[in-house]
Amino acid sequence: MQEVVGSLSWNNAMLISGIILAATFVGIFTEAVHGFHRTKFAMGGAGIMILAGQYFGFYSTELAVEAVDWNVVFLLGGMMTIVAIMIPTGGFQYLAYKIANICHGRLFMLMALMGTLVTGLSLLLDNVTTVVIFGPLIILICRSLKITPIPYLLAAALLSDTGGVATLVGDPPNLMIGSAADISFNTFVYHMGGIVFVAWLVILFFLKILFKKELAEKPADRDFEELEKIKDPHTWYASLWVMAGMVVLFVLHHALNWEPWFVAAIGLTALVFIAHDIELDESFARVELSLLMFFISLFILVGGVQHSNFLVYIGQFILPYVQDDLMTACLILMWGSAVFSAAIDNIPFTAAMIPIIAGMETQGINVTPLWWALAIGVGMGGNGTHLGSTANVFIVTISERLARETGESRYRITPGLWFRKGTPVMIITLITSSLIFWAFFDFYAVPLPSYQ
Repeated sequence: MQEVVGSLSWNNAMLISGIILAATFVGIFTEAVHGFHRTKFAMGGAGIMILAGQYFGFYSTELAVEAVDWNVVFLLGGMMTIVAIMIPTGGFQYLAYKIANICHGRLFMLMALMGTLVTGLSLLLDNVTTVVIFGPLIILICRSLKITPIPYLLAAALLSDTGGVATLVGDPPNLMIGSAADISFNTFVYHMGGIVFVAWLVILFFLKILFKKELAEKPADRDFEELEKIKDPHTWYASLWVMAGMVVLFVLHHALNWEPWFVAAIGLTALVFIAHDIELDESFARVELSLLMFFISLFILVGGVQHSNFLVYIGQFILPYVQDDLMTACLILMWGSAVFSAAIDNIPFTAAMIPIIAGMETQGINVTPLWWALAIGVGMGGNGTHLGSTANVFIVTISERLARETGESRYRITPGLWFRKGTPVMIITLITSSLIFWAFFDFYAVPLPSYQ
């Protein structure tokens, strides 16, 4: 972050970088209209930002490389590869079928247990990866029971979005915030765990009310016991042991002076040696390279805006309000982040907000509670619309595919349906989080170095 003392005057560099940022974000947020994947717009915006920055003298290829938070990129890539190795073993399918068998047709119990499993995995694997794994399994189980999968797909997305807020590696925005603010895994869980747990329970209770009619259906009798098989037990159990070791290392990573990406790299390396029969080419082929490129391009894009001092210019107008009433500013940030994240996806919004908050820190502001408010806001706000998080987009996509395959339009999760179900969930969790944040503000306001 470039440190700029005193007030800044508007200039051409700020104007150009702001226009490029706005145009790129419009392209990203309207991908459903023009048909171009958001990664393409992010890549295009990053390239134009570098060229414009070189011409106007505020950016360069060297600064672009420095702007990328490689900790986030490598951590995501490592975790994606580990999951890609685990999926073919059949272990995740085994867990899903086991839960379906335990429930014996009790639909709310099915929703609660499946939601708990998805949330538990979201704490470590990130919510996007988790719904990619369990979305198709939920459809398979619901179709076997002859019930609509819509409530269970929505529950998986809403509960994983919320649960992922609890840990440093549970949600992509958390990775970005934690890396930028140098927040350890333990510190993140310590501050976010309690508030997320309460919000998660509120959502689960609220879902029972929202889907009262669907949960009253009588499912068909189906025994999933014959499907409860793990295809490759050696690799599955080896993966579980490796994941357990990674949790320990995530807890200790700050004491060991290791970045989180290095923990993921160690876990991946150990797994490929233990499960020596896996084909690495196949595993790497399943990694979502488009998502990684999206992150890299966003970092380059926002880095250009940062070096033009546009974000510092914006921040100097916000600074007086933060200085006057920090708690109110945090609550405004929480709700504002939620609204914007619901409208435009929480990843690009987080990327834009991080330099602004970091800039306030250079002015002597205690930004610690602002980091927590941002994490809560973008996490809970992701539930608000079908575009609020990448996990939501995937769930909507597979529901649309199911509607096409079956010819049943009722299986499609439309923006209106998500608004009727997801937006109330977002609002009630924000109210819950705001009350807890207000009641324990002194706890959230303790500067991070005191815990690290």
